[in-house]
Amino acid sequence: MARFIKWFSIIIILAIAIFYAIYNYEINYGLRQLKGQIKIVTNTIPVNQVLENPNFPDSLKYRIELIEEIKKFTVDSLGLNPSSSYQTYYDQKGKPILWVISACPPYSLENKKWKFPIAGEFSYKGHFEKNIALTELEVLKNKGLDVRLTPISAWSTLGYLSDPILSSMLERNPGSLAALIIHELTHGTMFVKNDLEFNENLADFIGNHGALLFLETKYGKNSKEYKDYLVFKSFNDAFSQHISKGIVKLDSLFQTFSVEMSSIKKDSFKYDLIDKIMISSESIPGNLHKYKGRGNVNNAFFTAYRTYQGKQNEFDTILRRDFNNNFKAYLAHLKETKESLGK
Repeated sequence: MARFIKWFSIIIILAIAIFYAIYNYEINYGLRQLKGQIKIVTNTIPVNQVLENPNFPDSLKYRIELIEEIKKFTVDSLGLNPSSSYQTYYDQKGKPILWVISACPPYSLENKKWKFPIAGEFSYKGHFEKNIALTELEVLKNKGLDVRLTPISAWSTLGYLSDPILSSMLERNPGSLAALIIHELTHGTMFVKNDLEFNENLADFIGNHGALLFLETKYGKNSKEYKDYLVFKSFNDAFSQHISKGIVKLDSLFQTFSVEMSSIKKDSFKYDLIDKIMISSESIPGNLHKYKGRGNVNNAFFTAYRTYQGKQNEFDTILRRDFNNNFKAYLAHLKETKESLGK
């Protein structure tokens, strides 16, 4: 059965890659994506073989078993669609699985968009090879855009393929692992074409809140697992709100820029404000990261937060006000009112 799934996945990946190449006239990119996907699919092993391997650490086996519990919880308690994902395991050999580039103008918070068949527009583009991602990043930078390169720890094929467990997932604590798995499974349940901000915000929202519910159910509210994740979530919420306020300030600043103003002056105002935003974030309780200085954060950093965190308060309000914190009812409503690409 596992062999059938593997080769069926290869056929689907090939068909998508060919379609993408024809649709977008980027044959080399389509072929590279095909190569990367096939490399992963053909080098996965069934989870049961990992669990039966006496040389595989018990602590990591526990997390594999935990993923199955999380999957069941998402269906029974959150209302997500059942998924065939995470039945195989892929060893990343300590390397990121994917590199994602994003870009936006230097004095605007409008993301550059890439068009993909079926899924629609995305404000990022993934590469399996870091050197190729860096090359494209340099091209975008030479066009005057603010750019960002991010290593990715997971992705979703929206339920159309059986996504593997990646070795880096097993390095996470239970709360972080639950949030990640729920995030990706949410994509397989609800993914709206050409609305990436809605998709990622919804997946992050359900991932974070669902993780707390899972930890409470499995370990209890007094457990270390629950308390640790609650501390992390509290900091993450506060930091995201701080960055969201910073986005408003940056956008207001950009509105004051005139065509006649020199780029040197614009950059001075822009990075002075970014410095203030980032340095002041260090006072948020739980912040262990120090701002590395001018040039390390640009517009692409802020738009990434908006993509993933900009609608959190909106989702929270709707869930509490209209659905009495009932995730199942909320997701059922979304399924009825929005057309999803998720299988």
